[in-house]
Formats: sequence, structure tokens, C-alpha cells
Amino acid sequence: MRNSDVTPARGLVVEVLDVTKTYAGGGGVRALDGVSVAFEAGSFCAVMGPSGSGKSTLLHCAAGLDRPDSGRVLLAGQDIGGLREPRLTEARRQRVGFVFQSYNLMDSLSVWHNVLLPQRLAGTRPDRDWAREVMRRVGLTGREDDRPGQLSGGQRQRVALARALASRPEVIFADEPTGALDLSTGREVLGLLREAVDQIGTTIVMVTHDPTAAAWADRAVFLADGRIVTELADPTAEKVAAQMTAVTIR
Repeated sequence: MRNSDVTPARGLVVEVLDVTKTYAGGGGVRALDGVSVAFEAGSFCAVMGPSGSGKSTLLHCAAGLDRPDSGRVLLAGQDIGGLREPRLTEARRQRVGFVFQSYNLMDSLSVWHNVLLPQRLAGTRPDRDWAREVMRRVGLTGREDDRPGQLSGGQRQRVALARALASRPEVIFADEPTGALDLSTGREVLGLLREAVDQIGTTIVMVTHDPTAAAWADRAVFLADGRIVTELADPTAEKVAAQMTAVTIR
């Protein structure tokens, strides 16, 4: 499942260094408490933990969607913490792709125009040949003119993945990408994420609560109470489930 057709570039794509994040309300909730973690180029990492552990906040800070209170976030070596808009938005558009549980597609646009939308918003000329190749790889050939409402949940998630890949990002952040899908369709989407790593050399950072989903990754990182408590290399569903139980009852 992890045989690679390419040799991924060496180095770190994302570095989170001693990051803290506290949300106001209820006396202040510290979602991240001095978290440090790095994600290598061409790797697939699952971020796991019980509800409220800080995993989604970690993803949002690493992706530049949220600003940490302290610490640093390096994206391809660039410290994005000090960037102001619109430079932060430009950095995200140039280097980052996103796949969300709710797909986040534009219902008024065709599949084709949804896939090209991030490049158009970035003011860059879309690579149409690559976009067609990406759509072929995710099984959307022939659906270019459809609207999202005409597609199944699995097909809409394929569009979201094609959209993320079309701009050749250095990292894709996936937040519960199979959470709204049935078991079979979720497995298909996870296979596509795995192929993006193995065949294209994309870096994937995926937040999930599902041990079976985490087993597709090269590495699983576990959070509890806003801190990284442990990690697993070459995770299996059984090992991840056992570790999740240990993290939840600690």
C-alpha cells in the first residue's frame, strides 16, 4: 500500500514550533499547549486524539487558517506567523491545498470550474492539462460539466481532492475527509490520498478519528489536552485503536 513510484523531495514542508493557542470563553480554553511537530515532504501523517484534544486547531494553525498565540509555523521554510493579509492568503494559495469533510464546493459552478477555482482566485493561469490528468486519476473524467448537486458524496469528495491537487500544492491538509462517507466510499477516497503521496509526492496531513483511516498513513500523531503525547510509525488500525483508548482514558 505504501510502495512509491517517485522519490519524494527531502526536507520538511511544515514545522510547528512550540505553538500555543487559547480561545476566549469559559475562562479561556487552551487548545494547543506548546506543540512542536514537523511533517516531511512526500509523507502521509494522521493527526488523532479525542474530541477537544486540539487536533483541528493544530491543522488550522499549521495551514495558516488560524494564528497561534505564540510559537512559530514554517511553511516550506517560510515563517507564516508574521505575515499579514493578503500575503498570508497568497502563501496558502501557492503552497497549500484543503480537503474538508463538508467538501466546500461551489454549487453554482461545474466540476471543472470548481477544480480550477483556487488557481483563478490566486490570479494564476490554470494548468488545464494537469487538471485533466488529476481528474482522470480521481475518476472524474466525463463529469466535468456536472454540478456538485448531481454527484454522490464520494464523487464530491473526489472533486475536492482534484481541486486541491490541481494547483500542485506542497501540502494538502485534510480535515476528516471521510467523515461524511460510507465505509466503501471512504476507503476509495483514502486510496486516492495514498496515491497522491506515492505517485505524485504530495504531503498529506489528515485529521481523523478513525483508526482504519489512520492506517493508510505513514505515521500517526496523537494529541490529548492540547499536547502531543505519542506517535506511531507505520500505524495499523489495531495499534491506532489501542493508542486512542490509552489517550482517551489517560
